[in-house]
Amino acid sequence: MKLHMKMASSLLAAVVSTLLICAPVTGTELKIVMESRLGNLDPILSASHQTRDHGYLIYDTLFALDAQQKIHPQMVDSYKVSEDGKVYTFTLRDGLRWHNGAPVTAADVVASIKRWGKRDRMGIALMSITSDVSAADAKAFSLTLSTPSGVILDAFAKPSGVPLFIMPAKVAETPVTEAITDYTGSGPFIFKADEYQPGVKAVYVKNESYVPRKEEPSWFAGRKLAKVDRITRIEMADPLTSLNALNSGEVDYVQNINSDLMPLVNASKVTTARLDQLGYQISYRFNHLQAPFNNKLVRQAALWAIGQQEVMQAQFGAPENYKLCGAVFGCGLPYESDVLAKMVMKPNVEKAKALLKQAGYDGKPVTILHISDIPSLSSVAPVMAQQLRAAGFVVDLQAMDFMTMLSRRANQGPTTEGGWSIFITSWHNTEIQEPLRNFMIVSEGKGGYAGWADVPAIPQLTKAFLTAGSEAERKEITTKIQSIVYDEGVFAPLGSFARISGYSKDVKGVLPAPANIFWNVSKGVP
Repeated sequence: MKLHMKMASSLLAAVVSTLLICAPVTGTELKIVMESRLGNLDPILSASHQTRDHGYLIYDTLFALDAQQKIHPQMVDSYKVSEDGKVYTFTLRDGLRWHNGAPVTAADVVASIKRWGKRDRMGIALMSITSDVSAADAKAFSLTLSTPSGVILDAFAKPSGVPLFIMPAKVAETPVTEAITDYTGSGPFIFKADEYQPGVKAVYVKNESYVPRKEEPSWFAGRKLAKVDRITRIEMADPLTSLNALNSGEVDYVQNINSDLMPLVNASKVTTARLDQLGYQISYRFNHLQAPFNNKLVRQAALWAIGQQEVMQAQFGAPENYKLCGAVFGCGLPYESDVLAKMVMKPNVEKAKALLKQAGYDGKPVTILHISDIPSLSSVAPVMAQQLRAAGFVVDLQAMDFMTMLSRRANQGPTTEGGWSIFITSWHNTEIQEPLRNFMIVSEGKGGYAGWADVPAIPQLTKAFLTAGSEAERKEITTKIQSIVYDEGVFAPLGSFARISGYSKDVKGVLPAPANIFWNVSKGVP
């Protein structure tokens, strides 16, 4: 079986190699393989990580985080805040130009902020307290708030979810319900739309006119220096195929190497590293509209029935491959808390059974949407199902691919009509680290996020977080939210993990970061 897999993988890699040979290039070319396919090219319309990484190649941001998670100006040269904390005034740095040579203006920035503010969860919150955003001249713009907030720069610098990528005004004026078709940016690489083949490859070339900052690069901050002439993103769906291509030198960089494939890595030719130390939170969310989880006591019983250790061990094997964490807003992050964390970390079967008896549970099946096509999630649901059965639940485990799960979880009907009880997903820790970004805590009823929890105290506290006057106040608010989330059974984390990436030893300068970035990367340079 393994021999057949290797032969098939080698054949596929040969086909890809042939495709690339048919497209000769000049200069240094970096060939990369990402975990999944690039399907949407609008990084404001889509929050997918594949689209985000595409965005980082061709667009720039106003501010950026460094490896210490400190915020630094990126496109901005200087800024000031009024004494009452309501008016932010910014000036763009010199040398910013679009890929077509036109200067980047404050009007472009204003249009970009407005479109982002209609789509991103944190941007929408920011716009709810913004009375004006406007350009004063070609390089200066201002943001005027109706009430002070301590998270403005955090919103402008956040690296994931939907980052605030700056686009030309004529592009940013595209309705947020429509995908952009003009991919002109001002970042270190230029997207070659004429060479884009969906499902096959995407191509980027060096932006020779880009003027980088002078500071040393760190995460998304500092100097963004394109050191290769061309980046070709090759789509390979099979993890073994991409590893074989990396081992043979057909590609230079592979975003994700599954832990069970690590023994096959050719260590003499390939460097492996966990470039994203913050990693991802795996979590699950209940359907509050339908039985049995329309009963709070049944949701609490499920929380007590499911334990993290068994799930993460089954999914990732050795303890060094994962981290247990009971914090709603992530561990090692500013709003980590252990309040009520005992409900979601170690299973207590007797407690779960007692709660089911108190709730009068009648054996209504729990339908779990089991994602089978994503290696980092494929073993989670079966273990959760077994833990729920041990506590007395009747469980219906339904396997499907990720895209089917996304469609299925929109169904608010009962399980007999295509509905569901639990879905499982993962978020990057920068996307869940505080209430304005975290979708899993959303509790705004049938019009909110899948699961449709209706807990008014949570959106009220989230709004209070936006306008809190101090970090201590924000910490107090997030602790209260965690307590409510677990008591109400809104969602629960299962732990976190960090992917292992691999790249050729001929490749230098790969930067650790919580996204895949390719400035500072060189190839074939001693």
